[in-house]
Amino acid sequence: MSVQTAVLDNGMRIVTHHMPHLETVSLGLWVNVGARMEKPDEHGISHFLEHMAFKGTPSRTARQIAEEIESVGGELNAATSLETTAYYARILKADVPLALEILSDILQNALFDDVELAREREVILQEIAAAQDSPDEVAYDLVQEAAFPSQALGRPILGTVESVSAVGPDQLRKYLRTHYTAGGIVISAAGAIDHDALVAQAGQLFSSLNGVSSVDAVTAEYHGGIRTSDRHFEQSHIILAFEGLPYIEQDFYTSQVFSGLFGGGMSSRLFQEVRERRGLCYSIYSFSWGLVDTGLFGVHAATGAEQIPELVDVVTDELLGIAETGPDEAEIARAKAQLKAGLLMSLESSGARAEQLARQMLAFGRPLSIEELIERVERVDCESIKQLVRRLISGSAPTFSGVGSLGSLASYDKLAERFH
Repeated sequence: MSVQTAVLDNGMRIVTHHMPHLETVSLGLWVNVGARMEKPDEHGISHFLEHMAFKGTPSRTARQIAEEIESVGGELNAATSLETTAYYARILKADVPLALEILSDILQNALFDDVELAREREVILQEIAAAQDSPDEVAYDLVQEAAFPSQALGRPILGTVESVSAVGPDQLRKYLRTHYTAGGIVISAAGAIDHDALVAQAGQLFSSLNGVSSVDAVTAEYHGGIRTSDRHFEQSHIILAFEGLPYIEQDFYTSQVFSGLFGGGMSSRLFQEVRERRGLCYSIYSFSWGLVDTGLFGVHAATGAEQIPELVDVVTDELLGIAETGPDEAEIARAKAQLKAGLLMSLESSGARAEQLARQMLAFGRPLSIEELIERVERVDCESIKQLVRRLISGSAPTFSGVGSLGSLASYDKLAERFH
């Protein structure tokens, strides 16, 4: 596997994976800053900045940015998460220089024009409104707020109507100068990529970008609790969660295997017991996501109001049962196979591979081999899963969120007492 890395003189890191069977390249810049780095008066600014990067530079209007990449059949996009902001393109191999030059331009030379800023603010306000119309997104915002109250981690990535309305061009420029520094950016590319050519061009385009970000994320403080919304939807959405593992921990893949066997597919415990055997809901699944210093493991279900008490009881019983006796070997084997297949399938997607390598560089300072990842999955066994589940349910207070008709949901104290 031809994975190569380089570090420019200014500290910017580059990682590539040459995939000779492809004629295209997925290329992007991953910046080590996201919503959790925001101060209270900056809520939503990471996402706002991502939007404004595409709205014009001294050499390109917003329309020209779009037309230039699409005229060669390429795609340009971006995304903001809690810990990173990504700007990426997919192009034919001959158009890598064009894509990198455009990405360099929008990241270093964005104008933040007042007219464009006002227009994009309205776009983001519509995006916030759309999220509020999605009950599962509301449930996830609420569970984060309950798990990490009074912290950036507990706030919606998009911001609020009030916070987005207050963002101005000077604030955006200051945030960009503070956080978008060479030491906190990884250029990642996968596909028909020429590593040496990419390094040479990047060295020219980003030579004036210097420094290491002086602002670190505030250490997460998990609390637990409950947050609900009684807004009317056709179904009630509930989430039960616990503090999970950071993705840099060796046991993180134990959590991934457990999530797979517990609620990761049609053969999982929750799908079989809650949906197939009892018919308590249409949708139920577990999730395990990690950050640099914390994480969240949880179960999300959409159901009718009258089914909530039994559903919560069944999920709780299943968790406590695994903590006591562990899963059986067949469950573990299926979950491992699914996880390993996902890792190997990522090698067939240049976009997934570029993102995977970028995140590994930001988290570990190096790309992890597929063999190393597979080995971490293979180490998971019944005992390690039992220990993990005991750690989840006894090491932190549970977190609940609910959206919709929740009159049958028990009080937080009653919900939590079963785990202690």
